[in-house]
Formats: sequence, structure tokens, C-alpha cells
Amino acid sequence: MSLPKDAIVLKAYDLLKAAIPVINHFPRNAKFTLGDRLENRLIDLLELYIQAYYAPAAEKRTLLRQANICLETLRYFFRLGFELGHYNSTVYKAFAESLQEIGRMTGGWLKSLGT
Repeated sequence: MSLPKDAIVLKAYDLLKAAIPVINHFPRNAKFTLGDRLENRLIDLLELYIQAYYAPAAEKRTLLRQANICLETLRYFFRLGFELGHYNSTVYKAFAESLQEIGRMTGGWLKSLGT
């Protein structure tokens, strides 16, 4: 049984909601560089899924491919934040698992579109 397509929107929303308090605790020099990039990229991801949810079928593939690129970028940004010591391994693991789940959902959605 497949999940409703809006489930991915909710997952992206939950990831953003979980990341904001963590980003807010970054040191000042990282908050306005890596922190801003992370937060903006998470917002971009949420917007892409909302757009894909409401887009005509012909446009969904393009938006979901853009979301995949955004996800890959986020994987590296979250890894960098962890390696720079801005959060512990438990927090990093939660972010990585969430990104992995969203990625699987994106792949499933793309597959359902015939790509």
C-alpha cells in the first residue's frame, strides 16, 4: 500500500521543524553561513514537494528531480554540520534517517509517474 502523496510534504515539514531549533544553536559564525544554507535548502525542499503535489503530471517529474538534488545537497550540509561539531551523532542520525526516508518516498513517487 502506498502512502498518500501529501505524506512526503509532511515529512519535509517535520524535518524543517526539527532542524530549526538545532540550527538556532549553531555558533554565530556558523549560524549565518551553514545554518542559513541548511534552513533555506530545507524550505526549498518543502516548497518543491508542495509544488509537485499540486502540479500537473507533466511538471511533477521535473520538480521531483529538483527535490532529489536538494536532498543530496542537504545530506552533505548535515554531514558537514556534524563533522564541525554543531550537533551530536544522535541528532545527525535522525537527520540522515529522515533524509533517507524522504529520498525513498521521492523515488517511489517518481516511479509511480513512470520514470
